[in-house]
Amino acid sequence: MTIARGTMDEIRASLKMQEGGSHYKDLKIQPIEYIHANNLGYIEGNVVKYITRHSQKNGAEDIRKVIHYCELLLERV
Repeated sequence: MTIARGTMDEIRASLKMQEGGSHYKDLKIQPIEYIHANNLGYIEGNVVKYITRHSQKNGAEDIRKVIHYCELLLERV
């Protein structure tokens, strides 16, 4: 994986900060790390993000977002 900007130490430091809550910060693996490590696209990344946080943040609303993004993905394949 090639990182265009910032050192790995800078990137790790940025993962310790979170704007608007701690629903990602306290996870063993943050969604952004998983998304980038697996080269997921925008739609797939949003599925990972919303399903990961649903129980700590917006509950059913986040699950509906996952379903919506899955429907969008189905239309593309």
